[in-house]
Amino acid sequence: MTAEILRIDPNEPEPELIGRVVCSLAAGNVAALPTDTFYGLAVDPVNLRAVDRIYEIKTRARHKPLSLLICEVAQAYGLARDIDTAFDRLAERFWPGPLTLVVKAGARLPLRVTANTGNVALRVPEAAIARAVVAGLGVPITATSANLRGMPECTDSRCVHEQLGDQIPLIVDGGATGGTVATTIVDLSGGGNSWMILREGAIPTHEIALALQR
Repeated sequence: MTAEILRIDPNEPEPELIGRVVCSLAAGNVAALPTDTFYGLAVDPVNLRAVDRIYEIKTRARHKPLSLLICEVAQAYGLARDIDTAFDRLAERFWPGPLTLVVKAGARLPLRVTANTGNVALRVPEAAIARAVVAGLGVPITATSANLRGMPECTDSRCVHEQLGDQIPLIVDGGATGGTVATTIVDLSGGGNSWMILREGAIPTHEIALALQR
């Protein structure tokens, strides 16, 4: 297998090219595409065979859940349950952007996507290509970084091709992401407006705290 590289405008994604990505994902394939931090591996999270393929490519531990990209805040309410005001405040302040929120997964998501944790990690990215793909597919897409375990995250399609070009059928070239720092991950799954930083990344902890003190 040699990956096709599909060039898409990162600012104004061409609908017909987005349609090609959507068709590939709908067929159960894995595609690499740019997010606002690094390139990520996208599949339809309801297709369990495609989800398994992500774990195989990444040699990722099965107990680690996959984060999902959504195209708008409203989509989160159909994927999660027991969302509280902490979620609303952080989503309003930082989405679209490099913030991943861990919440309790709703019944629509397969347990395999949550790695049997019952939680799901959601993000609305700034990247227009990723949002357009989600909107076209009608479901969220996975967003785990498009790199082999132990290798650096990729900020351009060339890096993805060097690491994964023989393992996936499609790489979307949306130019360099400019990412140097991963997303900040905040765990809201404890409920009761409790929160915990799982990984401090592009958004500092003090900004999270300020947003929640309003």
